Amino acid sequence: MDNLQKEFIFGIRAVVEAIESGKSIDKVLVKSGLSGDLVKDLYKSISDYKIPMQYVPVEKIERITKKNHQGVLAFLSAVEFYDIFTIVSNLFQQGKTPFIVILDQITDVRNLGSIVRSAECAGAHALLVPTKGSARIGADAAKTSAGALYHLPICRTTSLINTIKELKQFGLQIICATEKANGTYTDVDMNVPLALVLGSEETGISNDILRIGDSFARIPIMGKIESLNVSNAASVLMYEVVRQRLK
Repeated sequence: MDNLQKEFIFGIRAVVEAIESGKSIDKVLVKSGLSGDLVKDLYKSISDYKIPMQYVPVEKIERITKKNHQGVLAFLSAVEFYDIFTIVSNLFQQGKTPFIVILDQITDVRNLGSIVRSAECAGAHALLVPTKGSARIGADAAKTSAGALYHLPICRTTSLINTIKELKQFGLQIICATEKANGTYTDVDMNVPLALVLGSEETGISNDILRIGDSFARIPIMGKIESLNVSNAASVLMYEVVRQRLK
């Protein structure tokens, strides 16, 4: 419980002050139906700083703490978050070829941590996740990543589709990992500025993202099981980037 207590703060004013002071907040839980002047200040801070928020029954908050939470609890992130466009711009200015990993609807924290570990080892420059519909980036993710979470810049966006469209305008090729691809992953040119998109094991990459993808990478499956675990698939694809760029 001690480790858990270090990962959250509670109370309306305490959460507002944490957000305003620049603390890295993963998500704010707000009791359904909460209102009042202080709550308006909270909503403004959440909106201004683009913090993910979720309305929940009070019982969910009280499973975490029974102290005077006032219907508000914020999870602290294990890492600081970066701006993806600043990173990409700096990479181009340095004469480097951007290699970004994007996770679409990856909600399992163990998969996220494993992907971060592989991405850092493979020399990816950043990881991009949506503010909603993504695994929480807390102590569990950091542990699963074997500490890689502290070395790989993590970026968030409120609209994954819009951010991907902007990355295309920056000159990045959007490579989608999908079994719907005609060719295999080795057919895809990865020695270019790119963003590799990985989707959830259940639903894959969303159709909106697939529609704007530039290339599609499929990993051949020779056994009876239909697909790899997403973190294993991520490793295969990321090291294809490494292989091509080392040639």
